[in-house]
Amino acid sequence: MNTWSIIAIVMSTFFAMEIVAWATHKYVMHGFLWHLHSDHHKKDHYGFLERNDTFFLIFAIPSMCLFMIGAHLGLQTPWLWIGLGILIYGVAYFFVHEVFIHQRIKWLRSANSSYFLGLRRAHKVHHKSIKKEDGECFGMLWVPVKYFQEAKKQLRSKREA
Repeated sequence: MNTWSIIAIVMSTFFAMEIVAWATHKYVMHGFLWHLHSDHHKKDHYGFLERNDTFFLIFAIPSMCLFMIGAHLGLQTPWLWIGLGILIYGVAYFFVHEVFIHQRIKWLRSANSSYFLGLRRAHKVHHKSIKKEDGECFGMLWVPVKYFQEAKKQLRSKREA
């Protein structure tokens, strides 16, 4: 397997994980595993960790298994690289969702990018509903374009003021 094939597998997996995360968020977290996700929609969390953090493990298990299979079968199989794509998505999720959006760790507090402001706004809209029904904006790295456009207008009006 050549370098470009490996890069293509890792990147394809990373982008596919946004679809997997969206579907899992909409149909699993806001579905039959709502009891694990519901505390994430409440303002009064109990300590630093939430039941919702269980989903980090749920998403990490396939990545770890693919790493082990890939390590056993060798670098010429795609399994290790698919596991790496899932891992990279998990790291991006951690920084975007936990650090930037929810400020669970006090880094990346300010953003002057319409992309990041759009993500934050869409996530706030998602959290307006504290019930498992009536949710919207289930994506993490890609949300409806209107939120990016609103953020761009907001930044433009700040510069003009």
